[in-house]
Amino acid sequence: MKRFWKDVTVGDDRVVALDGKPVRTPGRVPLALPTEALAAAVADEWRGVGDTIDPRAMPLTGLANAAIDRVGPHHDAFAAGLARYGEGDLLYYRADSPDPLVERQAAAWDPVLDWARARYDVHFEPVAGVLHHPQPAATVARLGEAVAALDAFRLAALSPLVTITGSLVLALALVEGAIDGDAAWDAAHVDEDWQAEQWGRDPLAEDAQATRRRDFDAALRFLGALAD
Repeated sequence: MKRFWKDVTVGDDRVVALDGKPVRTPGRVPLALPTEALAAAVADEWRGVGDTIDPRAMPLTGLANAAIDRVGPHHDAFAAGLARYGEGDLLYYRADSPDPLVERQAAAWDPVLDWARARYDVHFEPVAGVLHHPQPAATVARLGEAVAALDAFRLAALSPLVTITGSLVLALALVEGAIDGDAAWDAAHVDEDWQAEQWGRDPLAEDAQATRRRDFDAALRFLGALAD
């Protein structure tokens, strides 16, 4: 779609408008944002559009659309889908060798699990290897409750954080402000970085990682704007 507007404004109801007409989601719902900060950030994306709209350059708008159209109407089902990551979280599965990798995983992952134990009163059972090992039912249920308690906009941001990192625990720590973005990113890529150090980096893999990092950072900006 080509750009057809001149002015971008935000109304008193925090609806982004183009030349006075409200932007609508793909589901034809007005794009109303829950905070002034998020409304301003989404409006800036629309101001930054060139001759044609590129959705990839408007990640906050995309997350807001998802929150309104997809997450809100199906909140419980969406939350349950994300909560399932708590059954096989990245942080549970450890290498048994070599020692430097074992130590690196422990240094990056153990503090996050310790935080989650204290925050949610749960017990984890990390294991060596990649074969599925069930976690305590009470732990899975409690993490599910934490996810279900989030509103639609925070769930929309949580989704890419979980899928990109492979860790519900890391994503919840980001939502709660218990870890910063760089530390969470590094923790999620301990194994990948280790392999790159041993065998070198693949340019295609690096390009894919850069794309994931952009999506990751956008989700963090979205979360930050919700704290307004």
